[in-house]
Amino acid sequence: MRTAGLVDLQVNGFAGVDFNSAAITAAELDRALEAMLATGVVTCLPTVITAHPHELEARLAALDAAVSQSRLGPLMCPGYHLEGPFLNPAGGYAGCHPPEAMTPADAELVARLEKGLRRPILMVTLAPEMAGGIAATTALAARGKVVAIGHAAAEFDIVTAACDAGATLSTHLGNGLPQQMHKLVNPLFAQLAEDRLMASFIADGIHIHPKALKSLIRAKGLARSILVTDAVVAAGAAPGRYSFAGMPVDLAADGSVRQPGGVSLAGSALRLDEAVRNVVAWGIATPEEAVAMASTHALAAIAGALETAGIVLPESAIDWSPELRVARLRVGEVTRDFAATAAA
Repeated sequence: MRTAGLVDLQVNGFAGVDFNSAAITAAELDRALEAMLATGVVTCLPTVITAHPHELEARLAALDAAVSQSRLGPLMCPGYHLEGPFLNPAGGYAGCHPPEAMTPADAELVARLEKGLRRPILMVTLAPEMAGGIAATTALAARGKVVAIGHAAAEFDIVTAACDAGATLSTHLGNGLPQQMHKLVNPLFAQLAEDRLMASFIADGIHIHPKALKSLIRAKGLARSILVTDAVVAAGAAPGRYSFAGMPVDLAADGSVRQPGGVSLAGSALRLDEAVRNVVAWGIATPEEAVAMASTHALAAIAGALETAGIVLPESAIDWSPELRVARLRVGEVTRDFAATAAA
């Protein structure tokens, strides 16, 4: 089977490299991106999570310099995903994001952070129910940004208002939520019911039970569903302790990533090709549908932002083995042959 290359809209790090580090180098980024090519990813939005404004500025500047100075960054990283700091700090919603760094939503902060970057912030995840949330959604959407709802307590009326203002995506739907909510009137049902929202899902079997994921994708519809990894520094690495956005995280033998002694998850160690195989194995999608959720659907979600920024992505293709492993890959003039690994 030959398809387009995979697209990851939410990746915080990979192969021992933290995209949220203010000390990231071009060589480290190339190491991470090379490892991502082996998983079929040809395009990604390096994702920076909640931090204080001066920290965000330093982290984005370092990331942007690494992308520009690397071999693969200009080819694979058209822009960035800012997940926070405009999130809900309440228990269960914040996840591993530091609540003390969360602020009212402010489109001008995004503009200040973006100033001087060689590549744009293409996507912003926010909680629209927080102060300034709807106004920021309106302003960001007017500037061509993808506005996504995530780590949010927004219920039906607020979700509708956010979509009226220009929100088009749910970030890792089913996660960034407390364990106990109203059984029907809650942010999950509100976002599932809104047909103007596409939704991304983390299909690792840890963030969402496979049968629950099947129900969520059925409710949202395959055409509106996207696979992401939410991968952190520990993805594609051995179990152990790592530093993610200035905090220690542990990759356990079962593939889960948590802060030491913590209960909630801190990103994932998922590979996007693994997510594709998972949803096929779980009977959620055909191979073609699964790859589409990790490629063309993701591209559709950011197409407007790319067009506004004047960005044209290179052509890409993957040849898959019968076991849905990446055998060969091409993106622009870069080619990789993984046939021997895929057959192993």
